[in-house]
Amino acid sequence: MTSDAARLATEPPAGRTAVRVDGVDAARGLALIGMFVAHVAPAAASADLASLLEIADERPRLLFALTAGMGLAFISGGTRPIGDGRAGLRRQIAIRAVILIVLGLLIASTLHPLVYIILDVYGLAFLLMLPLLFVPPRIALGLGIALLAVMPGLAELASETDPVVELESGPLGLFVGWVVSGAYPVVVWVPVMLIGLALARFDLTSPRVVGVAAAVGTTVAAVLLPIVALMPGGNAGASADEADRWTSALRTSLEAVGNVGVGVVVVAGMLLLTAFARPTVRRIAGAVLSPITAMGSMPLSVYTLHLVVIAASIRVENGTYTDDSTELLLGLVVGSMLFAWLWRRYLGRGPLERLLRWASGRSRADAARAPTTE
Repeated sequence: MTSDAARLATEPPAGRTAVRVDGVDAARGLALIGMFVAHVAPAAASADLASLLEIADERPRLLFALTAGMGLAFISGGTRPIGDGRAGLRRQIAIRAVILIVLGLLIASTLHPLVYIILDVYGLAFLLMLPLLFVPPRIALGLGIALLAVMPGLAELASETDPVVELESGPLGLFVGWVVSGAYPVVVWVPVMLIGLALARFDLTSPRVVGVAAAVGTTVAAVLLPIVALMPGGNAGASADEADRWTSALRTSLEAVGNVGVGVVVVAGMLLLTAFARPTVRRIAGAVLSPITAMGSMPLSVYTLHLVVIAASIRVENGTYTDDSTELLLGLVVGSMLFAWLWRRYLGRGPLERLLRWASGRSRADAARAPTTE
């Protein structure tokens, strides 16, 4: 184990700030960039480019959920889950979750960006993760994989049933969208978070753990995604309209599992570059990835600011509201990197992350319990 990895392996006791893992932050930063591409990249001029852009539709959000689960593991003790203060930590996470829900709804109702907003579903997923936060990692991993294998398809089937369609048009429509029928159903996010939680509990500072995760993720993606592409509704198959409902549901579940496999490989690759490679490679990779890592260290701030920019960029083109633009995409990516890098270098924690931490009471709890907080 490298000296950097050994440093990260020392988990903070309860009441102290969790050590950041640059590889996970870098993967989260890549997920944010993928979301930018999905949100504002203009329509592709060729089928090949369209296929590349399709990658940004699903994988970034699942990678984001995967790293969110890892983040929950880090703040709850990492490989050595906290024993004391669990109720307080759950309360802090619950407050953060409620704030995220309110923030997401507020942005949707005031800015009206032409994209699906993840903040409210993200908050709900955090609430659902509370009772699962300290389950043994093997159980968390098994439960996450089992649910991920079935829930995406079941959610697709359920969203087409008459009761769900009726509920969507009633006062419970928002909640139904959060849980099962929306673009980001929480029944899919929670299993992915469980997988991320389990991987972090197994120890992401261990080359063996990361190597096994990378091998499994590669195998899963290499086996399932080509199968998905050949199924009805896939890139190489018939159109989605020609697939029966159960085949389409199976395809959705297999694709989700394969895409999470890709996410695991991305995290493992970032950890390899930033923690396990030779010192020279680590230094170069750390420098090159530092703007992306900075983005991933303040995802709430970067994501929220990008929604503000997108909302301000809406225009009418050929009688249709749009925000798609290559210039806007480049501006979001470069601007976010520059903002995050400068803020992290000179001010540390992201602005909204700092406010969220204060509002949830975590800063005050840390200061009261551990005067030597890092």
